[in-house]
Amino acid sequence: MKFWHKNLVLFLIICLAPAAASAQSLQDWPQWRGKDRDGNWSESGIVDKFDKDSLKVVWKTKISAGYTGPTVADGRVFVMDRQSEPKQVERVICLNQKTGKEIWKHVYDAEYKAVGYRAGPRASVSIDGGLAYSLGTMGHLHCLNAKDGKVVWSLDLNTKYRIVATRRMPIWGIAGSPIIYKDLVIIHLGGADDSCIVAFDKKTGKEKWRALKDRGQYSAPVLTKQNGKDVLICWTGDSVAGLSPGDGKVFWRYPFRPSRMPIGIATPLIKDNHIYLTSFYDGSLMLKMKSDEMAVEKVWQAVGPNERQTKALQSIISTPVWLGDHIYGVDSYGELRCIEAKTGKRIWENLSAVPRSRWSTIHFVQNGKQSWMFNERGELLLGELTPKGFKEISRAKLLEPTKAQLRSRGGVCWAHPAFAHRCIFVRNDNEIVCVSLAK
Repeated sequence: MKFWHKNLVLFLIICLAPAAASAQSLQDWPQWRGKDRDGNWSESGIVDKFDKDSLKVVWKTKISAGYTGPTVADGRVFVMDRQSEPKQVERVICLNQKTGKEIWKHVYDAEYKAVGYRAGPRASVSIDGGLAYSLGTMGHLHCLNAKDGKVVWSLDLNTKYRIVATRRMPIWGIAGSPIIYKDLVIIHLGGADDSCIVAFDKKTGKEKWRALKDRGQYSAPVLTKQNGKDVLICWTGDSVAGLSPGDGKVFWRYPFRPSRMPIGIATPLIKDNHIYLTSFYDGSLMLKMKSDEMAVEKVWQAVGPNERQTKALQSIISTPVWLGDHIYGVDSYGELRCIEAKTGKRIWENLSAVPRSRWSTIHFVQNGKQSWMFNERGELLLGELTPKGFKEISRAKLLEPTKAQLRSRGGVCWAHPAFAHRCIFVRNDNEIVCVSLAK
């Protein structure tokens, strides 16, 4: 009897172990560019090739216009949009991750002033500890209960920090997704009175610190370490700054004033104590964080004479990917490029990944050696990026471009996708779609 019992236990362990391991490998996408804000996706059990007919659409749900990329946490999908009739409102929408059915939505008045490209909210919803933090184009910051959508606290940052009143509203609105650090939610705001970057108590909304006189722009802050200290990297409309995320102290600040206007959108890339930034008009900048003091130094900088004659990489919406000794990204008119990280030297250029157009965009997510690329035509590309070139493995159309975000070239799909639970979640101005990437 004991022998039979032991064998039964062993049999159950063998049978259940793969299922348990499989469940453990599933990951959420709780904020901008994933768990660590670095565009990495490490789930296993995903397809290694596909065609246009082999990817299964799990669900589709109607939404309105917006640039907000979806986030996924605790069995729910969060996205924002805008409706302009019968009045201007922004909406935070929560959907069932498995079915796409609406669980709740929070709707609030949001009249757009001094903002171009009016399609809708820009920032992804950040999820932390059962709370959802949403940031609208005009600076409406909400902390919502992620289960039922009830408002925990809210702030009108435009009014509180006199953004429009002091002509400090970025022309494309407030766009950097909220970042959570311990008990704080930190916002790239661009407000008056030294409030470019502001931290709030994440449970109450009370201001805890503010920093920098800089103008605001669109890049989302990221966290790293320097000399054993936590550092918040903020690319503002006037500089790149390293702040103490706990109290807002400025560790260092490197001037990077734009030649025309604050236009930086791409998230800073950080690797081996180096920080890489790319701007449409002002080119590439590589900084090194010093190991013996809280300071940075320039490694190299490259900018072409204009937006068509560029050097290194001059990206707009797309955040590049840094693999090994090389950086891969989309240049000003859709040229997929590889540059040498050490020098900025261009290694190759590819024109097949996305049609050539001004501000043409690809969003990159890395899974091991595989590069997942969602382009503005609504196509998902799977391939490998190496110093020898781009090897395309598969391509499939997931969405149709829509015109609310950009009317030219038949519209675009500019929102960053989410990769979670072996699925991709993508949206345009009409719908959000979940597509299975499981083997």
